[in-house]
Amino acid sequence: MTKNVGGMDRILRIVAGLALSVLAAMGLIGAWGWLGLVVLATGVFSFCMPYQLLGFSTCAVKTESDPAAR
Repeated sequence: MTKNVGGMDRILRIVAGLALSVLAAMGLIGAWGWLGLVVLATGVFSFCMPYQLLGFSTCAVKTESDPAAR
């Protein structure tokens, strides 16, 4: 699995996933709130299957001239 979720996207997924899961556990929203666990997992593991299918990535691109890439 190649990471394709990075930066702010990852943080937003973790926060949103936790929020949806907590709201579902408290009974404040319906069963659809448990989908927050999927959103949370994509943030934690930095991998999103739809992103891969579409060839999309929010991870920073490292170039050979970038000293941090070495």
